[in-house]
Amino acid sequence: MKTLVICSGGLDSVSLAHVIAATGNLSRLVSFDYGQRHRKEIDSAAATATRLGVPHHVIDLRPVGAVLTGSALTDAIDVPDGHYAEDTMRVTVVPNRNAIMLTVGFGLAAAQGDQAVAAAVHGGDHFIYPDCRPAFTDAFQVMQNAALDGYADIRLLTPFVHQTKADIVRAGAAHGTPFQDTWSCYKGGELHCGRCGTCVERREAFHLAGIPDPTAYADPDYWQAAVARKAGA
Repeated sequence: MKTLVICSGGLDSVSLAHVIAATGNLSRLVSFDYGQRHRKEIDSAAATATRLGVPHHVIDLRPVGAVLTGSALTDAIDVPDGHYAEDTMRVTVVPNRNAIMLTVGFGLAAAQGDQAVAAAVHGGDHFIYPDCRPAFTDAFQVMQNAALDGYADIRLLTPFVHQTKADIVRAGAAHGTPFQDTWSCYKGGELHCGRCGTCVERREAFHLAGIPDPTAYADPDYWQAAVARKAGA
């Protein structure tokens, strides 16, 4: 199936792009500018598209993002440090983000003749993000079947939805993902901060996968304290 990949430029979605590319079915990458704190992920996605030889569409959702207030990813709210599964990480939720992005992705896929849309939602996201859970992705497929009935038949692919971040690292490594060229950190500094939820998750995933982490972190050891604190909570 010709497959469009929703690609933020982070470790998960870039790994997914490499997995799909290995099947010979990757048609394009789609990224979204919704007014997030920085563009480092989008730059990573653009480099991924060039590397894999497919078009890269960047959809401007900044007017939409401007009204999705209350998130540390779009507002002047400090990004919290700590384990990615802590309740404090709820401040990083952008309301309905995946539903909006996937809807645009399905529309683009239908217009371009693609047969599938792939998203890198995974089991580690289920703690905080409701639009990364199987109940959401299953319902979204049903909704799109109705929305495109008689016009297009497009499948939502979420191969990581029941897997861990460590599983994604293993899959990415098996398909040659250049992890050092992906960007996960919410803060967008010169280096990955090593302290925000997504940095802690990333660092822990490499550890659990047994694969060396090539990422340069401003605080490379904080993740251990964050994981220990969460385990003792």
